[in-house]
Amino acid sequence: MVAFHLHLVSDSTGETIRSVARACLVQFEGVTPTEHMWPMARTTRAMEQVIEDIAQHPGPVIFTIVDAELRTQLLDACDRLKVPGISVLDPVILAVGSYLGAQASGRPGRQHVMNAAYFRRIEAMDWSMEHDDGQALTDLDQADVVLVGVSRTSKTPTSLYLGNQGMKAANVPFVPGFGLPPELDAIEDTLIIGLNKDARRLVETRRTRLLALHQDPSTAYVDLESVGAEVAEARRHFSRRGWPVIDVSRRSIEETAAEIMRMLLRRREQESDAFLAKGSADD
Repeated sequence: MVAFHLHLVSDSTGETIRSVARACLVQFEGVTPTEHMWPMARTTRAMEQVIEDIAQHPGPVIFTIVDAELRTQLLDACDRLKVPGISVLDPVILAVGSYLGAQASGRPGRQHVMNAAYFRRIEAMDWSMEHDDGQALTDLDQADVVLVGVSRTSKTPTSLYLGNQGMKAANVPFVPGFGLPPELDAIEDTLIIGLNKDARRLVETRRTRLLALHQDPSTAYVDLESVGAEVAEARRHFSRRGWPVIDVSRRSIEETAAEIMRMLLRRREQESDAFLAKGSADD
C-alpha cells in the first residue's frame, strides 16, 4: 500500500476538482491518498496558506484556478517544491502515475464502482438524516461534525450536503431561552460549529418561509429586535464553549460546507501532527 499526500485546490467549492481526483485515483491499485482540500482559494493570502501546507506535506497538486496571477503563484511553488501541478483532467492520470511510479489500469468508469467508499457515503447520508434537527442526541460523539444554530441558518441542507460528501453531520437547533442540550457538552473529540446569520437577513428568510406556509408573519419569530437578541444569545453560548462560528449571511450552502470541510481537514492535520510529535517525544 502506497500512502501519499494529494492537494486539491479550487477557486470555487471544490466539487469539480474532487470529482476529477476520484475519477483519476481509482485507476491505481494499492494507493491511499491523504486529501488536502482547499476550496474558495481566491486571494494571494489564501494561496500562501495552500503553498505552506504543500511544503509541509509534499505531494501532487490538482487545481482549478481561473485567475492567472494565482495560477502562476501556485505553479511556481510546485516547481520550487518539486511536486507536479496539474490544471486539467488529461495530464492528471499521467502526472500522478509518474509520481507514484505506477501504470494506470485504463479501465473506464471505475469511479462508479460500488466500493467501500461508496457505501460509507450512503451510510453517512443516512446517519445525517437520522440526526437532523436535534434528533438522536445520544451518539453525537460518532459525528464528524455537529452544527448548532438558530432557526433558518441552513443547518439541515448543510448537514445533508456534508452527508453526501461522506461525512456524518448532525445538527442541533438553538432555541432562545432554553439553552442547549447537555449532550453537546459531553462531547470531547467531535468538531462542533456554530452557525450564525445577520439578524436582518434572518428576518427576511423567516418571513419568506412563513408566507410560503401561509402563516401569520407578525410574530416574535420575525421581529427584528427579538431576532437580534436571539442571535446574540446564540453567539454568547458559542463563545462560552469555544466553538468556531461560521456566519452564513452571505454564503451559499456549498460555500458553508466547503469552509466546514476546511475546518475538519485543519483539525485532522493538527491531530496527526500532535500524534507524530508525541511519538517522537516518547522515543
